[in-house]
Amino acid sequence: MTEQPRNESENRRDGRLGVFGSLCTMVFLVNFARVVFAPLLDPFRLQFGIGTEGAVGLIATLAWVGSALPRIPTGYVLTRVPRHRVVGWTGLVLTASATFTAAATSLTMVYVGALCMGLASGAYFIAANPLVSELFPRRVGRAIGVHGMSSQLAAVAAPSFVGLVLIRDAWWVPVLGQTEAWRVVFVAIAAVTAVTTAVFYVVARRTTMPVAGAEDRDLLSALRRQWKIILTGLAILGATGFVWNGVFNFYVRYMTVTKGLSAAQGRTLLTLVFLAGVPAFLLTGDLADRVSHVPLLLALLGGFVVSLLGLTVVGGFLPLVGVTLALGYIVHSTFPAMDTFMLDSLPDENRASAYALYSGSMMLVQATGSVAVGLLVDAGIGYDAAFRGFAAVLVLVLAGLVGLFLLDRLPSGAEP
Repeated sequence: MTEQPRNESENRRDGRLGVFGSLCTMVFLVNFARVVFAPLLDPFRLQFGIGTEGAVGLIATLAWVGSALPRIPTGYVLTRVPRHRVVGWTGLVLTASATFTAAATSLTMVYVGALCMGLASGAYFIAANPLVSELFPRRVGRAIGVHGMSSQLAAVAAPSFVGLVLIRDAWWVPVLGQTEAWRVVFVAIAAVTAVTTAVFYVVARRTTMPVAGAEDRDLLSALRRQWKIILTGLAILGATGFVWNGVFNFYVRYMTVTKGLSAAQGRTLLTLVFLAGVPAFLLTGDLADRVSHVPLLLALLGGFVVSLLGLTVVGGFLPLVGVTLALGYIVHSTFPAMDTFMLDSLPDENRASAYALYSGSMMLVQATGSVAVGLLVDAGIGYDAAFRGFAAVLVLVLAGLVGLFLLDRLPSGAEP
């Protein structure tokens, strides 16, 4: 009689590990779907005879706009529908939209496919991140870190996978027939996502899912009760993300125009930026479980300012490698640290709703960073001057936040 409860507990724990493993695979796929368009822009240009840079760039932009749009609406859906069910729906949407994109016969269809694939990713993150934190409530940071690391691996893998498909012989002909290489990428995304979604569905049905969010039923109530935490997140990651979006989207261009590197060296440095984020998610997520949240976030914001200024000062390939690795590690550490702060601090009855409000607003702020850099450069302001100006703004934000922290006016969040 005494063995049964222990066995039931072990089965439940094993089931949650299975759900978490499925989520790590799904987050790889949804982030892969967001970043895969950038290395495919040239094949799209050739396929559809696109004549302007704006028309080409709009493909990648729509994927990120799509990722921002559903976040707050998904927060409302989560007040009515369990998190794991919404996660499953996003898998179905991604499967269908990737299939649609693979069959595109016009640029308009590619636009629609990119937008829909982005929508799937945005809805996924809003549903999955609270679920991950509730699967492992005692180690939120570690769980968020591993989950985020799986997402970051997609940013590293996407360009390499696309390159392999584009340069290798048409090995897919026996299965797919004579079709363009870029279509194979989306067929692969659709097929793997379909299988992963089915696995997640089966595992989730067999697992006792967390019920921590059962009382999260009012989006506006979450805003009224948790506005201090939401605004703190926006001030830190909204500002950091705005600058970072502008920096990384112009990273290769910056290295070639301002630093005098070759395009190949610039692409290598961009890859290193994302590669440094892989251990950052894991290690900083684990650290976030052990230290106070707000001081960690303020330290990372300060480190980002220092590394950004360092980027504008150093020259030569090897020094730039060092600064690039530091910049990539610090900025990607900010994401699991912030998610841990938000999801560990928000109470069960407001967690998903407040997180959706924060994430949706933050993504809209971030998305304008690259436009701001482009406008500044078009106005005759160099990249170094633009980046230093952004760093100065972040110093003001950091000073204000430190002052509020010392006055005990910032939400401290859950203690480790």
